[in-house]
Amino acid sequence: MTVKDSKNYNDRVTVTISDGIADVRLDRADKRNALDPAMFDAIAQAGKDLVTDKDIRAVVLSGNGASFCAGLDFGSFQAMADSGEKSKPNPDTDKQNAGAMQPGAITHLAQQICWVWQEVPVPVIAAIQGHALGGGMQLALGADIRVAHPTTQLSMREVHWGLIPDMTGTLMLSRLVRDDVVKDLVFSARVISGTEAHELGVVTRVSDLPLEVAMQIANEIAVRSPDAVRGAKALINRLSNAGAAEHFAEERRIIHSLIGKPNQVEAVMANFEKRPTNFAPPTV
Repeated sequence: MTVKDSKNYNDRVTVTISDGIADVRLDRADKRNALDPAMFDAIAQAGKDLVTDKDIRAVVLSGNGASFCAGLDFGSFQAMADSGEKSKPNPDTDKQNAGAMQPGAITHLAQQICWVWQEVPVPVIAAIQGHALGGGMQLALGADIRVAHPTTQLSMREVHWGLIPDMTGTLMLSRLVRDDVVKDLVFSARVISGTEAHELGVVTRVSDLPLEVAMQIANEIAVRSPDAVRGAKALINRLSNAGAAEHFAEERRIIHSLIGKPNQVEAVMANFEKRPTNFAPPTV
């Protein structure tokens, strides 16, 4: 095995490139690889570096420890419960916020950590175990191929917190399954197993050893012509990602209309206080 490079991003993500395969690992195992500002930045930068790497043939995206990614850091939801309207982000001034936009980009930071794997010109295989909840599931959906452990818990969890999936998830999920299945998963915020996710078409394969299988797939791809593989991904994405910029803009519009509003805060507070919700009439 020839190791070309090894990098650590913010003590949150490690990237090791060996024999043309970039092994990308979320490295916050004690927090189930939950997404905090440092994790958002690290994932986006790691992906950005791989976009221009001519030597890679495939990428394997995984999480160290028991879970792939449990979604948004728990402290973010606690802040919503504690602060209400004060927790609403200002993407124009808060550079650490996941809603911060970059000039000329079609995504904000939270969207970009999922979308960057579509911008990486080689196939990206996600190995999923433990939990892939909310942003964690959307991160997995950003990959080209997904291998999940049968007992993995996956959920488009955002509605549970009074939000919408705003990290490219509705577009990516709609590419994989029927509209009614998307609506079932998003509206209910229910948790599904890796086995059910495979039956629905959300994940590509199930395995008791998802990382090992993901690496096997990457090795199979790595021996193919890099020109042909890159060309094939570009051609498939040209069709499946059509209209992405407009869709992501609408995600941002809707999420900004929800965060910090009474019904969104009520969803969070009711969860923390373990009581039934008491929602006002809808405002959108």
